[in-house]
Amino acid sequence: MHPVHHAAQNPDKPAVMMATSGESLTYGELNARSNQVAHLLRDHGLKPGDAIAVLLDNCPDYFEIAWGAQRAGLYFTCVSTKLQADEIAYILKDSASRILFVGANLLPLAQDALNQLDHAIPTLVVGGAPDMASDYRKVRSQQPETAIADESAGADMLYSSGTTGRPKGIKIPLTGAPIDSPNALQMMAQAIYGITADSRYLSPAPLYHAAPLRWCMSVHKIGGTVVVMEKFEPEAYLAAVQHHRITDSQLVPTMFVRMLKLDEAVRTSYDLSSLKMAVHAAAPCPVAIKEQMMAWWGPIIFEYYAGTEGNGFCTIAPHDWLRKKGSVGKALLGELRIVGEDGQLLPAGEAGTVYFANGPQFEYHNSPEKTAESRHAEGWSTLGDVGYVDDEGFLFLTDRKAFMIISGGVNIYPQESENVLVTHPKVADVAVFGVPNDEFGEEVKAVVQPMDMADTGPDLEAELLAFCRNQISHIKAPRSIDFMAELPRYPTGKLYKRLLRDRYWADRENKLV
Repeated sequence: MHPVHHAAQNPDKPAVMMATSGESLTYGELNARSNQVAHLLRDHGLKPGDAIAVLLDNCPDYFEIAWGAQRAGLYFTCVSTKLQADEIAYILKDSASRILFVGANLLPLAQDALNQLDHAIPTLVVGGAPDMASDYRKVRSQQPETAIADESAGADMLYSSGTTGRPKGIKIPLTGAPIDSPNALQMMAQAIYGITADSRYLSPAPLYHAAPLRWCMSVHKIGGTVVVMEKFEPEAYLAAVQHHRITDSQLVPTMFVRMLKLDEAVRTSYDLSSLKMAVHAAAPCPVAIKEQMMAWWGPIIFEYYAGTEGNGFCTIAPHDWLRKKGSVGKALLGELRIVGEDGQLLPAGEAGTVYFANGPQFEYHNSPEKTAESRHAEGWSTLGDVGYVDDEGFLFLTDRKAFMIISGGVNIYPQESENVLVTHPKVADVAVFGVPNDEFGEEVKAVVQPMDMADTGPDLEAELLAFCRNQISHIKAPRSIDFMAELPRYPTGKLYKRLLRDRYWADRENKLV
């Protein structure tokens, strides 16, 4: 269960294909080049347990570097290309990265970040280096293609997206295990989602995010072909499925929304018959959106609930979702515990903080206080989400606790309003959160990204407010709506809601959460 074995058995099989450019990497090439990367890292003095950082757009080199670090027993931190220089500098310093691999197009940004550090970090540039010594492909090609003598399994150390403050690295202990040791995700990808060596898996999201990176590498462990989109576009996704005869894919709900809002003649013009399984995660999917996707693609859409922390995993199959609409499934990894404000367990049907018991352990790197905040007195861990479990053990999420609105003493979770508004044909994206209200403490506000900014104004606001109030309780519906050309959403699908919310609390010393 590692590219080394697939390279020996089927060296000419594509391991990676770029959806648009067609650039590819066979298993033989992936194995040889990741060996070269491992040697390169050793030549730079890195030993098991050390760290590197990767700042790249989606490209085949990403996998050479990640697998090279994995077989050298290192932590590899994949950095979002959407961050500012000071945020990148923070991650480089906090992760103690010893080398930075960076795309030539991102080099000015990387240099701004490196200039903020109090020490130098060697930089290897992918795709057009300013000098030979920093040309990644050149220096990599000079290394042996054979394995290093002291291989052991490394792991990613990825950083949370920082919606509630500085991002923190999520670190799991390295055990010195063999590089081909199976892991939970790879085994679930096979047993639950049917990934095989014959799978052609389409990944439409940036590889710096946990799910795309880990799922792609799991497909490589199994021996399938990974097709990577350079950037998600709704029609381009459908074209990739048709052209590459994709069998399996992972998406986020915002991608569903964007595809559903294509002209129906465009949507139905593509042949998606090869698609056997699609799975989504990262953010809650409105029931109405998933119903439309099921009607379009058929009952092949799975869902899971998990986090970069890897402390637990819930999943739900299409047939279960159709009778438990809105659920994210039962726990496969870890055991669910729903806890009230007093720290006590709650019965089925009552909403509280969602914890996983008896799941894998993790820590937030250099942040013992944040690690402690994620733990219950019993040792259970939480991602900070709120939900309830029904009498059959299915988990239903209601919201992230940090964005609960308290209005007049009533707890309001914004997800319901978001789920309604995003189904309106004039809405491309939406965020709902609490803003100051002198009488009630907070009131419900929506910020909408319209399909067409020319439509914005009082008439559209009134139309959307009425649309929402016709479907959910008035107390849960927004009292007002502002419009924005584009919401600050990560390409992975996660909304940077804190950035929006803080604009409305800027002049308040006390910011209710």
